[in-house]
Amino acid sequence: MPVSPAYRPDPQYMALGAEFADPVGVPAFPQSVIRFRNDRCAAAVCLETLTDEEWRAAFARFEPLPGNQPERLAMRYHGHQFGVYNPDLGDGRGFLFAQVREAGTNRLLDLGTKGSGRTPWSRTADGRLTLKGGVREVLATEMLEALGVPTSKSFSLVETGEELMRPDEPSPTRSAVLTRLSWSHIRFGTFQRHAYLDRPDLITALIDHVVALYYPDLLPVEGEARAPALLAAVAARTARLLARWMAAGFVHGVLNTDNMNINGESFDYGPYRFLPRNSPGFVAAYFDEAGRYAFGRQPDAVFWNLKQLAGTFRKVSPDEPLVEALNGFVTLYEDELRLAILGRLGLAPRDHDADFALVNAAFAALAEGGEALRWEPFFFDWFGGLASEGRALAGPRAALYGQPAFLDFRGKLAGYQADRPERLAHPYFQASEPEELLYDEIEAIWGAIAGHADDWGPFQAKVARIAGAREAYDLRGDLSGQA
Repeated sequence: MPVSPAYRPDPQYMALGAEFADPVGVPAFPQSVIRFRNDRCAAAVCLETLTDEEWRAAFARFEPLPGNQPERLAMRYHGHQFGVYNPDLGDGRGFLFAQVREAGTNRLLDLGTKGSGRTPWSRTADGRLTLKGGVREVLATEMLEALGVPTSKSFSLVETGEELMRPDEPSPTRSAVLTRLSWSHIRFGTFQRHAYLDRPDLITALIDHVVALYYPDLLPVEGEARAPALLAAVAARTARLLARWMAAGFVHGVLNTDNMNINGESFDYGPYRFLPRNSPGFVAAYFDEAGRYAFGRQPDAVFWNLKQLAGTFRKVSPDEPLVEALNGFVTLYEDELRLAILGRLGLAPRDHDADFALVNAAFAALAEGGEALRWEPFFFDWFGGLASEGRALAGPRAALYGQPAFLDFRGKLAGYQADRPERLAHPYFQASEPEELLYDEIEAIWGAIAGHADDWGPFQAKVARIAGAREAYDLRGDLSGQA
């Protein structure tokens, strides 16, 4: 398969050995129709020159990429699911396909699958992905990236021509295989598996692997000090991710320990939702009856997951430095939330106290708006602070912005300058409404595809409009997860 000379394969995970993954095959799908091809991300790993047939060979038949993994690897891990430990997990409908270096940053990125068939960890499931699930994940990753959330990227979506039976949606339904580009698929649960099996040697090997590839600044830290140093670094990246979720009004839905990776990058979107309005008790998953992963409880859930990761490190580290590493999380999160809200408002930070006062005023205003104020339009209207006051007060929510909580918020904007005010000239900010990704719109997009017309127009138009929002916000410095 011919690839760009700049393409840089670097398959590292397989060097960890047989305790970390299982080689798997891939089914011969009845068809392979490319429904989404992310050439922007393909260019980042120098695969944009592939023809459509070469793309199908790589991302439908999963023929090995040149110089990359000779085998597809279903990764082994355990995890807590809704607080209950499950030792029977692992890649049940996916595998690690390849690892490549990102142009420019030199980051090691994974190409991993979802819906690519049964593995030793499938249990009773069929290992497949519904086409609707693939469409939803593409939309989620595109929107989250536009809003500055560190996220995996939907790299490829191929319809595979099988009819799937599902108990929670009309069946039979169409099938797909998704390939995601991610900054590692190593999860908290990857460590949990080896702790469960009482293998401190494998925990140490995994810590060393993660430090060498993803936290090279920690290489000088050796011996027992390395695990708590890594935990503190993972906690910092995770705090940033959590803050970006909260600022985006995003509810992941299934914050299990196997759905959190060691780089603070969001991935694996099932029953996610974006908030229609401010609602701390809002849940994304219909089966989350106790609200464990409700919007306002995500900080508690994430911290709980970090404590489970710390528990695995007790096999190779004393307790005290691990506790110290965790103790910094709340402060880290609060500061990241301050920066995330300022970023959503397009404002340059001032000082700690003033920034927090503005953040608190923003949340008070959202609460005051109640049912009349949607989450995303609030940040859209006031992007740039008082530089957008005229636009906000001439828009469809002008009456709301005269209420007491909004007057306090507007007053606190007075000391702030727009960060990169030239962004306000983008056509995106000349519209009266922003791009949102609410449940009803996703259902409508899928309805057009599922209907007799097989109409992909609304999906393609939505992806294009989200790209426009991404361009307008121009958050590229943050999107890689490195800032």
